[in-house]
Amino acid sequence: MKRNSYNKKIAFFVPSMRGGGAERVMLNLARGFAGEGYDVDLVLTKAEGPYMAKVPPEVNVVDLDSHRVLACLPNLVRYLRQQRPQVMLSTMLHTNIIALLARRLAFVPLRVVLREAMELSEILDSKSFFRKILTVILVRLAYASADGNIAVSQAVARDYEKRLRWPLGRMQVAINAVVTPELIAESQEPVEHPWFQAGEPPVILSAGRLAEEKDYPTLIKAFSLVHQHCSTRLVILGEGKERPALESLISDLGLENEVLLPGFVENPFKYMARARVFVLSSLFEGLPGTLIQAMAVGTPVVATNCKGGVNEILEDGKYGDIVPVGDENKMADAILKNLNCSRERTDTSERLKQRANFFSLENSLKSYASIMLSG
Repeated sequence: MKRNSYNKKIAFFVPSMRGGGAERVMLNLARGFAGEGYDVDLVLTKAEGPYMAKVPPEVNVVDLDSHRVLACLPNLVRYLRQQRPQVMLSTMLHTNIIALLARRLAFVPLRVVLREAMELSEILDSKSFFRKILTVILVRLAYASADGNIAVSQAVARDYEKRLRWPLGRMQVAINAVVTPELIAESQEPVEHPWFQAGEPPVILSAGRLAEEKDYPTLIKAFSLVHQHCSTRLVILGEGKERPALESLISDLGLENEVLLPGFVENPFKYMARARVFVLSSLFEGLPGTLIQAMAVGTPVVATNCKGGVNEILEDGKYGDIVPVGDENKMADAILKNLNCSRERTDTSERLKQRANFFSLENSLKSYASIMLSG
């Protein structure tokens, strides 16, 4: 390891390692920059979550030991004054604002680069009229002082520029660090669950928080239609507050023996590699990492034409089937089409893998470095 070979300390600021897409990408970036010889700090509001076990020894964990992002401000200011990183990458809107405020209070030379994985419009939709106005004003004032503004997709970038009345190109797009050597290695691990054994009916898979924006009810209804035509099963990896409602829907449709909600799993990639089809049913996404991960292991994909980066990943249907949001009939048709295709589709799998490799850690490091370290 070429520790400190670049004589530059980089801080990655994120609330925790609780298992979301943003946390995984920030961990991948921290690991990647450390491997390139940079001095890397992973600064966490609270050092907790399942991804903590995946932090390599060459990445220094800084635990601000706070239960809320706002409460960590004094400790973050103290960290900046004592450790003086040259650049700090922050992600998620509330975390980004705290990062900028901490720099102002610390009075230290520091480049702060902000990363956004979700359209501002989606954040604003859940707020009242006056809170929308206040949020836009706050974000416009705060983000203007950042040394770089990164979006995970063109859709996210254009939405921020429109909402904040920025000129086109003000927000730069960086390649997400999704496909790593670890992903490929973990995808080859065995799956113990009997549904994934040889000779069993094909499995349709989805993965993500059991949250309203993932629209799993549409997927479950689509699966019910598919199940009327052929023997198959549905597995949704992830945990969240929508579990009771989803379990109730599964029971109402009489699918208790065909649908599995196993909760959060540390290694979703081995399930993706053994699924017949991966389905993304979301209402909106910034740039869905699970879609890229499924493609990286060669599994055919079906995705909704939701707001965000789905079309950018699939290039308007070139690499997977795109269906209307909330349409269980069209989703069922697309799933059936993939189930009816021959499982011997090496050419298709290789095309998907090649497309997913655009979002490799290597490409992402180059993309982020060009923005983060340009000053």
